[in-house]
Amino acid sequence: MRVTDEPVIRRLERALADDDFSWSLLLVGEDQTDKLATLTGELRGGYSETGDGKQISSGFSYWGIGPTIAWAHACSDPFYLVMKAGSESFQRHWAKIKPHLDGVHLVSLGVGNGQKDRTILADLHRTRPDMFYLPVDMSSEMLRLGVMEPVRGIPFPMAQVLPIQLDFSLASNLDELRQMLNRLIGDEPLLYTLTGNTLANFESDQDALATITRALRPQDRLLLEVATTTRIDEEAAAEAADEYHRTRAFAEFVTSALRYNTDLRIDYDRVKFRGFIEDDDALLVKIMYENDTDDEIRMGLPDHTELVLPIGDTIRLLTTRKFSAGRLQRLLAGCELTLIESAHSQFRHTRRPTPFGLDLLLLAPKGAQGTRRTVADEMWDRR
Repeated sequence: MRVTDEPVIRRLERALADDDFSWSLLLVGEDQTDKLATLTGELRGGYSETGDGKQISSGFSYWGIGPTIAWAHACSDPFYLVMKAGSESFQRHWAKIKPHLDGVHLVSLGVGNGQKDRTILADLHRTRPDMFYLPVDMSSEMLRLGVMEPVRGIPFPMAQVLPIQLDFSLASNLDELRQMLNRLIGDEPLLYTLTGNTLANFESDQDALATITRALRPQDRLLLEVATTTRIDEEAAAEAADEYHRTRAFAEFVTSALRYNTDLRIDYDRVKFRGFIEDDDALLVKIMYENDTDDEIRMGLPDHTELVLPIGDTIRLLTTRKFSAGRLQRLLAGCELTLIESAHSQFRHTRRPTPFGLDLLLLAPKGAQGTRRTVADEMWDRR
């Protein structure tokens, strides 16, 4: 056989199979110069004292090797209690969800540090050894970090792993992803996962969930993990903001996109954590870099232009939320998603009762067969 008679992907698969060097394949879906231009444009937003002008939108907080390393450090910080609680509860939650899944391929939206994907893969691979693992993230560096963890220590072939660099918050990108997966997988069912309360990071949670729902076929499922609250009031909003204020590692992470994409010298005293009530059914936390000095701040941007941050102006670094049961019901109804199963844990890391918790939801799109109202639905309604 001549070399040219065999597809290069097949030859590459065999070439890497027995190589102990840490190779990883990556399917790049976007021009990275376009992403840099988008980030630069967002930093040129208008004046706002509430984080609604200049911003670093979801995805860019993790984009690049510096933010990726900062995120890894934050994830391992024991004082980052939100992350710690999520890691501890996930295995219990997943144990309740997994009996409803069989014979699926895994599409992980926002791979993170890969620990939750590891739990999912270990179980799904037992029932379907030929499954594919398809992690999707805007950051190629995050994919490199996150993909190694799920396959470490379990017999999952790297030939069945395809990391995909793509900003899945864009509807056009999700359309392209869906078409590519249809050609790759055919009619076989997919499990999409959006864990770690990632939905809360988007400017519009409704739009983000609707965009993801567009990719689902009747045979597909969506695993959604969200932070929840049983109280919607000013005190709870302040408590939600304070959760993220307790760890220096998290502050280093949320400012890392500024540090590595501008020449701003970070002063952590200017990182502000503020909680708000959003639409009477969610708690919204904005993390901002604020010019609370007596003079304007100047910083260089990636295109070699200068940005002026006037007195009182802010740059929004990250947005997150805690959802009420009513907010989640509204989101699911608006996206025509059916709840198949849910698992809930209340936070227990404080001495006094807390309204905050985490929920893991298994959802089916409109037109799915075999879905029905269960005890879990009734429990959901009573919360």
